[in-house]
Amino acid sequence: MKLGFRDGVLYDEKRSNWDANGPRPISWSLWYPAAEEALESDIPERSWFQRATVARDAPIRPDAIPYPLVLLSHGTGGSAAGLEWLARRLVHRGFAALGVNHHGNTGGEPYRAEGFACLWERAPDLSHMLDHSNDWLGDLSGHIDPSRVFAAGFSAGAYSVMLLLGAIARFSQFEPSRLKPGGVRGPREFPDLADHIPTLLRTSAVFRNSWSRVSNSYRDERIKAALVCAPGRSILGFSEESLKAVDSPALILVGDADRAAPAEECSSWLHARLKRSALKIFSGGLGHYVFLPEGTGLGLAFAAELFTDPAGIERAAVHDEIADLSAALFQSGNITGIV
Repeated sequence: MKLGFRDGVLYDEKRSNWDANGPRPISWSLWYPAAEEALESDIPERSWFQRATVARDAPIRPDAIPYPLVLLSHGTGGSAAGLEWLARRLVHRGFAALGVNHHGNTGGEPYRAEGFACLWERAPDLSHMLDHSNDWLGDLSGHIDPSRVFAAGFSAGAYSVMLLLGAIARFSQFEPSRLKPGGVRGPREFPDLADHIPTLLRTSAVFRNSWSRVSNSYRDERIKAALVCAPGRSILGFSEESLKAVDSPALILVGDADRAAPAEECSSWLHARLKRSALKIFSGGLGHYVFLPEGTGLGLAFAAELFTDPAGIERAAVHDEIADLSAALFQSGNITGIV
């Protein structure tokens, strides 16, 4: 099956960008089954990630019923391209996949403390894409079904999809009043994040407005089930009452050697508080970044730790298993017998 690809930018007029000079941008990437006559070519830009050839802007491969849609939410500081490995595998299993870059929290633009502190702004990005599906579907309308929608997220993206399922945050992970002296003050990608928050609260009306929405509900009832990959410590800020009320199935996956989001501290904690979840802990010394793509020579040269797995582990094989598990969840609509 050939892989179709399109991308673009939508703007959420209801939310400001972090500079307060325009609407919030939502860059998006769409992968879908392309028509057999489509011509594939490599994506030209240099990348740390291995990616498949695509048929850019190709017509869709017709099917008897529209393809269900999987929304993708990247990890903190990442991008939609970081979940291309899952998107293309889901396409080959009968889905279309739509990823977004979360403004201020993506490598697709300069990092912003606001985007790293206000992770709850990510979930409305995905809902906005569904609300305005006519703006990006174009001639694919009728071939992709925006009423059969699932979600998948990695790390901070797992936080995003849990918000979509109905989890409600009580606080931001790195707000200064909650941190221990000498403790971690930000994620790997923004290690002094907590030090920026007091200044932003004094100087940025956009930030203050977002900060006031930390405990809003971002549930989107259109999301039928979710794949939750390596959720980080940010999920510990969810209220247990809201987690117990989540009624959509969630499949939680994590590596047994994940030091950024330890399985027992994060994934097992979440699993114990959801009534319809399944948990699989991958053995073999798998770490947090097994949920990233395989690396190119460039990626290995600049960040080998992101692309190096224990001896005997083939990342592509792990990715195949993840795609099989997620497709089984999305096709059945329940977690019984998935793992």
